[in-house]
This record gives sequence, C-alpha cells and structure tokens, in this order.
Amino acid sequence: MYLGLDLGTSGVKAMLIDGDQKIVGSANGSLDVSRPHSGWSEQEPAHWVRATEEAVAGLKAKHPKEFAAIKGIGLSGQMHGATLIDAADKILRPCILWNDTRSHVEAAALDADPRFRALTGNIVFPGFTAPKLAWVKKHEPEIFAKVAKVLLPKDYLRLWLTGDYISEMSDSAGTSWLDTGKRGWSSELLAATDLSKEQMPALVEGTEQAGRLRPELAAQWGISGTVVVAGGAGDNAASACGMGTVSDGAAFVSLGTSGVLFAANGSYLPKPESAVHAFCHALPNTWHQMGVILSATDALNWHSGVTGKSAAELTGELGETLKTPSGVTFLPYLSGERTPHNDAVIRGAFIGLEHESSRVVLTQAVLEGVAFAIRDNLEALRSAGTGIARVTAIGGGSRSLYWLTSIATALGVPVDLPADGDFGAAFGAARLGLIAATGADPIAVCTPPVTASTVEPVSALKGAYEDAYQRYRAFYPAIKSLAH
Repeated sequence: MYLGLDLGTSGVKAMLIDGDQKIVGSANGSLDVSRPHSGWSEQEPAHWVRATEEAVAGLKAKHPKEFAAIKGIGLSGQMHGATLIDAADKILRPCILWNDTRSHVEAAALDADPRFRALTGNIVFPGFTAPKLAWVKKHEPEIFAKVAKVLLPKDYLRLWLTGDYISEMSDSAGTSWLDTGKRGWSSELLAATDLSKEQMPALVEGTEQAGRLRPELAAQWGISGTVVVAGGAGDNAASACGMGTVSDGAAFVSLGTSGVLFAANGSYLPKPESAVHAFCHALPNTWHQMGVILSATDALNWHSGVTGKSAAELTGELGETLKTPSGVTFLPYLSGERTPHNDAVIRGAFIGLEHESSRVVLTQAVLEGVAFAIRDNLEALRSAGTGIARVTAIGGGSRSLYWLTSIATALGVPVDLPADGDFGAAFGAARLGLIAATGADPIAVCTPPVTASTVEPVSALKGAYEDAYQRYRAFYPAIKSLAH
C-alpha cells in the first residue's frame, strides 16, 4: 500500500492506493487560515501536523489492515509558504502562505534585479517565498536572525515524518531561489536575500527517496518494516502526476476557484515577461509551464451571488448548444489577474450592455470571459514555445458541457473529460510514494485516466469566437488606463 498526503490550504487529504494504483480510501483533516491584517494569510505549522494526524486516523480506522501494509509515502502541498525554524527545529512564527501579499514591495525590488528572472525563469511574485524572507528581515529582524532553515509547508510535514530537511524541485522552483534550468539552489539569489544554502533543505527529485518514516511514528500508526518517503511535489505538479500530465505537450485545464492551464515540457522553456510560470516538474529532466487566472468558477459564483440563481441554474438556462457571442464582453479580473498581465490592480467589467442584455446573455458573457482568459494563457504558453494539441478538463467548472464547449472553441483544441475518479494531488503524491518505494518507471506509473468523452470545438462558430476574443483582448489596455 502507498499513502499520498496532500497539505492544502483548507485541509490535509490522505489517500491510500494499492500496488495496482486502485484507490483503497481517503480521509481529510481540516485547516483554517488566519488573516491578522489586510493582505496577510498565515497558518500554524502545528495545525498541519494535527490535520495530518486527523486524516491518517480517519483512514486507518476505515482500512486498518491495508493501512498497516504501507511501504511508501508521497507528499504534496500548497506552494511558496515560508516556514521558519530555528536550530532546535522550533517554529519561529506562523507560516506566511502563498496568498499573502504583504511582501509586494520586496517582491518588486527583487524582480528589478535581473538575476532573479534570468536564473529562476519567473517573475518574483509577492506570493513567492524569497520576498517573504526579505519582509521578515525588514520588519521582524529578531526572527530573521534566528532562522536556521526555511522549509516549504509539505517539507515541514516531512521533517515531522522523517526528521530530515529535504525538498524537491517542483515546489522549490516557486521560491525565487532555485536555478530552475540547473535544478539547484542559487547561492547568488540566496545571498541577495541575506541567506545561504546551509539554511535551505537538501534537494532531490520528486520520484526519489527523501527520508524514511520515523520508527516511533510507524509504531504509533501500526506499521512494521521500512516506509520510504518520496520527494513529492508542489500541488499543481502532484495533480499533473495524478492526471498523467508528465510527457512533453500533455496538458490540462483546471476550472476551480482559479483557473490553471498546465503543460508538461521535456525541456526548460522560460519566458517570465509573459507571466507564465516555468517550474521543474516532479519527474527528473522534466519541466512544466503554467498559466494562472485568478477567477474561474469564482467569476460564475460572483454572478450567481448577484443574480440570486445557483451556478447550475444559470448554466442550465443557456442549454447545451453553444451560442454565437452576443457582443457583451465580460472581463473576469475580479481580484486582479496573474497570466498574462501580472496586474494586481485591474478589476472586472461588463462591456457592451444594452436593453436586450438579459440574465442569460450576461451568463454567456461570464463563461466566454473565462474561456478567453484561458485563451490568453494558451497564447502566453505558445509565445514561450509550448504547443498544445488537446487538453483534459478537471475541476468543478468542468461539469458544465456548455462551458467546456466554449473553452474548446475559444482554444481551438479538443477538451477531454476523464472517467469518474479522483486524479488530484493526493493521488499524484501516492503515485510518487509508489515510485520511490519500488523503483518503478515514473512514465509507466503516471498514466492518464481513461477519457469518458471529448468536447470538440464548434467549427461553425470559429470566426465569431475569434472576433469576440480580439474584442476581449482590446479591452484590457483600455480599462487599465482607468484602473491604474
């Protein structure tokens, strides 16, 4: 048996799979986020341990015999968090999370240093780890002086599980300290934030062994024998391992609260000015690119709140046959935008409203606006050298056939829907645990799910959609001048 542990922002998910990758069961432990000031977002690492124990206890209670047979553990987690510990492994302050924006001034200062984009292949975003340490040095110097190790959230869980300070490439690529092409810490970038390699964990590939479960913990959990802990992955790379998005050109679109267009790459293809993330993948000699929009299903949920109709009712009113764009355009920048604009100030808009603009027309515009934002991501990935021939859709928004048809037509590529199952980060982490424990071939393990159906672009609407997309693109610079 193999255990995947996914440390998310709202909880920890534990998933057990067998040697044939069949899911035996899963359980969850809950987490809360603390927001002591505007723009701040923190969690206590002790709560991660508590939530993991909660999830593990739930899984063990349901499947005691299978749980006792665990041979490998894989870790996945929320990226970018700054977990600061002293020489005695004591937590120095709550972890500053990925969605904390307090270090925007420090991020801009580091991004102005050309070495960061040149070596990491990415813009220094306020959510990344390095600017958080620059903020701590400036505002909490007594804490900064005691930092012995900086760990990412899942790697703090590893310390608890194994006693080792180890991270892996995919998660570390989101710190702004990794030389992403060379897959190693950059002494130069660490020195720019007054840190050294000694304060970083050792680095392995996500498929490699990265410690062993402490004997006392194994005894407590009722497991005998050696249990290998894999390097693991950051959450999106772990989801890609779960989805089988590991070979060059494979891609998925995630329609969750935010939207992600993720493509696996056989080589390192950075283009930071496009606001595309170029990170190491969890598999050796593999990278990935990722475009992120901040409001996907969030945009539909906002529209739902305003109209008093559920998201399902709103999309139901559209029917299943794709409509010609009406001339009403929606810009989904409700909390700013990441790719391709890297603009925290921009806000959303409806443009082209008229007397005939009914609720159905507005719903159509919202779905098209998100589809066009994902098309922006596709263009950004193409500009960075990645071609995508088809995508697999995951996330809550993928339940709407209308929305998927709109996305397929906007992107001009088929959209595959996987057969029912859970192919997320916890499953990907369990796969990495299996690979590390058995030495299995990563490509042979990380296969894509069976495709249940495929949504093709509507060729008759190709021209109308292209016109509507060009209109959409023209509106960003127009409203930017008003927002800034």
